[in-house]
Amino acid sequence: MISTSARLLRLVSLLSARPFWTNAELAGKMEVTERTVRRDVARLRELGYAVDSDPGPWGGYRLRAGTRIPPLVLDDDEALAVTVGLREAALGGALGDDHAALSALLKLRQVLPPKVAARLAETDTALVHAPRTGAPQIDSGMLLALTDACRRGERVDLTYRDREGRTTIREVDPYRLVHTARHWYFVARDVARAQWRTFRADRVLRVHTTRRAVEIPDPPDPVRLVRDAIPAGTYPLYTTVRVPLPMERAVRLIPATMGVHRPDGPGATLVEIGGHTADDLARYLLSRATPLKVLEPDTVRDAFRRRVRELVRSM
Repeated sequence: MISTSARLLRLVSLLSARPFWTNAELAGKMEVTERTVRRDVARLRELGYAVDSDPGPWGGYRLRAGTRIPPLVLDDDEALAVTVGLREAALGGALGDDHAALSALLKLRQVLPPKVAARLAETDTALVHAPRTGAPQIDSGMLLALTDACRRGERVDLTYRDREGRTTIREVDPYRLVHTARHWYFVARDVARAQWRTFRADRVLRVHTTRRAVEIPDPPDPVRLVRDAIPAGTYPLYTTVRVPLPMERAVRLIPATMGVHRPDGPGATLVEIGGHTADDLARYLLSRATPLKVLEPDTVRDAFRRRVRELVRSM
């Protein structure tokens, strides 16, 4: 039997993940009685969470945007700072192929007070994210829309422009967003073709939910799907580095969408990473914040050393 506090956190997570839950669905997910769910919802309301309910046998619960931020308690300036930081972390790919920053950003925006939400909209207008050299600019609102589609588990109509400039509308079942060195990819199941597909997020023009919930019983590995879809040899420059970590941990540090891994003894891993310039590769390696050795080529090794010296001088 889990504690009441742990159960309440689980309930908040479930309510944030989907726009509506029936009492029976929540009870099944949490492995408790429907009476317990009703009591826990009442406790959340006492803590400041705005949980709406529909009466009747088919009624249920939804988490509404709140008039204040429930615990953890952030003041307005802190909430704005965290939200902007999450957005920049997601757009900059600071978390590799993990879209946790976008998911957290969606949850936080859902409970922002109107005054803070208005200030955030002002920063959205004023701030422009500078992508890596040669990488396309992508709107943060579109990334949030795609992440929301994945979290809701609802079929969507996707308006998409392919590499030839042709625009089509696809009915897809969303699954994951994957970040690589240059692009975000939207992984979804194409309903008409009954195939898993990867869509460049910067080519998505519109996302319209059908509000039809779908189950994905046997999803693919989204990282492998994206990696297999990217043509080999797409980068003009490659570097090989040695990371003093076993392969399982090295893949978490440098995602499979960023490089090709192979073990180098029991405690180290060789990783081949592609990029557009030596400076781009050096910047990415430095962002990993871990000891590593650049084996080749000399241009990347020199660029990495130069950036390390610049960092030391700035401290």
